[in-house]
Amino acid sequence: MTLNTESPSTSNRDWFFPSQSFNVPRSPARRFSSPYPRTTTSFQNFTSPLAVPRTLRRRISHRHRIQNSAGATTDEIGGKSNDAVLIQSEECPSSGNKTTTSAHKKYTDFVRWRMACVIAMVVVCFTSLLHKNFSLQYQVSDLQDEFSTLNARLRHCNISDSIDIIDSTPEHNISSASLKNTALILSLMMLSLPLVFIKYMEYVSNVRRLLDNTTEELSLNKRLAYRVDVFLSFHPYAKPLTLLIATLLLISLGGLALFGVTDDSIADCLWLSWTYVANSGNHANSEGIGPRLVSVSVSFGGMLIFAMMLGLVSDAISEKFDSLRKGRSEVVEQNHTLILGWSDKLGSLLNQLAIANESLGGGTVVVMAERDKEEMELDIAKMEFDFRGTSVICRSGSPLILADLKKVSVSKARAVVVLAEDGNADQSDARALRTVLSLTGVKEGLRGHIVVELSDLDNEVLVKLVGGDLVETVVAHDVIGRLMIQCARQPGLAQIWEDILGFENCEFYIKKWPQFHGMQFEEVLISFPDAIPCGIKVASSGGKIILNPDDSYLLQEGDEVLVIAEDDDSYAPAPLPMVQGGNLPKNIIIPKTTERILFCGWRRDMEDMILVLDAFLAHGSELWMFNEVCEKEREKKLTDGGLDISRLVNIILVNREGNAVIRRHLESLPLESFGSILILADESVEDSAIQADSRSLATLLLIRDIQAKRLPYREAMASKIHRGSSSQGSWREEMQQASDKSVIISEILDPRTKNLLSMSKISDYVLSNELVSMALAMVAEDRQINDVLEELFAEEGNEMQIRGADLYLCEGEELSFYEVLLRARQRREIVIGYRLANAEKAIINPPAKTERRRWSVKDVFVIIADKE
Repeated sequence: MTLNTESPSTSNRDWFFPSQSFNVPRSPARRFSSPYPRTTTSFQNFTSPLAVPRTLRRRISHRHRIQNSAGATTDEIGGKSNDAVLIQSEECPSSGNKTTTSAHKKYTDFVRWRMACVIAMVVVCFTSLLHKNFSLQYQVSDLQDEFSTLNARLRHCNISDSIDIIDSTPEHNISSASLKNTALILSLMMLSLPLVFIKYMEYVSNVRRLLDNTTEELSLNKRLAYRVDVFLSFHPYAKPLTLLIATLLLISLGGLALFGVTDDSIADCLWLSWTYVANSGNHANSEGIGPRLVSVSVSFGGMLIFAMMLGLVSDAISEKFDSLRKGRSEVVEQNHTLILGWSDKLGSLLNQLAIANESLGGGTVVVMAERDKEEMELDIAKMEFDFRGTSVICRSGSPLILADLKKVSVSKARAVVVLAEDGNADQSDARALRTVLSLTGVKEGLRGHIVVELSDLDNEVLVKLVGGDLVETVVAHDVIGRLMIQCARQPGLAQIWEDILGFENCEFYIKKWPQFHGMQFEEVLISFPDAIPCGIKVASSGGKIILNPDDSYLLQEGDEVLVIAEDDDSYAPAPLPMVQGGNLPKNIIIPKTTERILFCGWRRDMEDMILVLDAFLAHGSELWMFNEVCEKEREKKLTDGGLDISRLVNIILVNREGNAVIRRHLESLPLESFGSILILADESVEDSAIQADSRSLATLLLIRDIQAKRLPYREAMASKIHRGSSSQGSWREEMQQASDKSVIISEILDPRTKNLLSMSKISDYVLSNELVSMALAMVAEDRQINDVLEELFAEEGNEMQIRGADLYLCEGEELSFYEVLLRARQRREIVIGYRLANAEKAIINPPAKTERRRWSVKDVFVIIADKE
């Protein structure tokens, strides 16, 4: 069909409409390259209806009706008609047509909803008719069976009775059939109800959004799904409860449906529905189309139910095992020792606690750290020591979280040990302070005390201020620094401290003995054949411990005796022995002489060690510091640590810069002139125990080799080599003879390195990590021991010393240990052990204290005496 271009009614209009009626594709080239001139003539200029195609007229009329219903008809300034505007809006829709689009969408949703309802009604009607058909067939077959039965009965029964039976049977069948139809329809309605509800919610949401002219509001379906998700996530038993409800609904619906398609009772149908749910193979015995359809449907639902139940059970078991594997379960213990944190000292600490609990048949130690439980258990299993019946339980958690502290029963622990972290001292102490704050914030309170390992002495005051009376602090660097200085001045003291601090040999114990009330300390001193009294815990002074009291001190009621014994149940008082101490051979005053000491390496607490040396050494002594820290930075660190170099009284600081593992740097030092050399675990490598120990060993061997080559007896040793001794043996002999001229104390972090040094016999050593662990274990077992250790390591008060036997006896004199003990009391000293001249190890708390023996002046005694 074509248009008459010569007609006056169409001379000034462009009749090109890119619509579906002309099957013209929409492309920019076709729209803007029309051969017809563009005009603005309206559709009212047509003289005949035939001038416009019929399809186009229907489209214009339909769009005109839509525009009138929406109320959006406007007049254009350029003279365009309403129909022309509608046609233009179809080709290029703009923002002005939003109302028309929303109305069209509303109409589409209404049609979709109506079609869904119609389909649902058709399905219900078809199912009802199908069931009616099956029901009628069953009734016909039942009537036929009953009819033949009644014919047989008529031969033997009365006619009247048979008539009554015939009249009553149809009524019963009719009522039963109606009930079964009702049950079937009810089950189908309950099945379709969720679908109808979901469609209704979607329809209500769409209508609400159209009325409110907004698209940002969430639909009711999404809100309902969110609520269900929150319910399943928030409540722990929501999933099993939902599964139970779904199972009951499936059994109920299946029972109703079976009741509608079979002749069984409702109870039998419910039981049959449960068998289909529990075992999907039971539906194989079903007969008839209706029962088979229902049984298959119920069995399929049962498979889904049991699949979900299996998933829930599997997830619950996996979650439980995962919780056990990661250490999330709660520890139900009492009177256990709780260790918070993880460091290199943990192995030694666990070993000491296991030894301490051996006399009790074992104990329980709980370790909580921010590590994986399996990794902690694997590392503890690699530790080479016997736990002696002690159980070690690991848990993953943070000591800063109260929930994690509650998980390890912190309120029921008899002691809580807070380990310092490896790394920066200030950060480690800050974390320890936060841990103490968390422990003091436990609502149930703490039954035991808190033992905190600190890295810097300056932070001790703050931790005690926060923790109060519950806290006992052990400053690791301060303890090791002071111990190294004591060992440098008195070789062999490190092994003695190792015996006393550990639980393997003898240690400190405090106990009350009422039979000592009113006795002098001199009498108490020789009252224990298996222990050595060292001090008194004075009850009248608030439990203050006095080490090495006067002989005339009278024990009062409530006082306790501090002793050194093998175990807390291994000693008891005995009758006083008849012992005469006698007089000292002579009153020897040991004068202080100037010394020259070398420090190799740099520690954080260097200023504290310098202050201790300044108090102990004679005036004019020299302290050489050899490390890689430049001199200006070295002075700045000492000043920042609180050391005023100008106020040093007895020592003179000599600074040398160099690397202690490079031979030419060490050869620049007068190594043969130093009386004591301390090889410190350098601050730059102290985080790695193996690396620090390797550096210390290398420095030790280089120093001993340089000393051996510079000593005057080198030629004599060379002659021995020439006479046939092995080079390896001569090298060791040179090292050992060099060790007789000067003392070298090496700070060892890894206990495994101890075997190398003990076999070489060329150096004394201080096991810093192990000694700190021993101190922590002792304070954890009895917090009162911390006061004793603090005084023994302090600058003032009593300390442990090694003295020669010539101060107490003459050569070859025969005395018992008790007699030596009483002689030492004339100098107000307590002898706690001795080391014979040919022995390698000292004996602390020797047995048979009343047995007399012949002593040599080369023997040494271990005493506790005042530092002055």
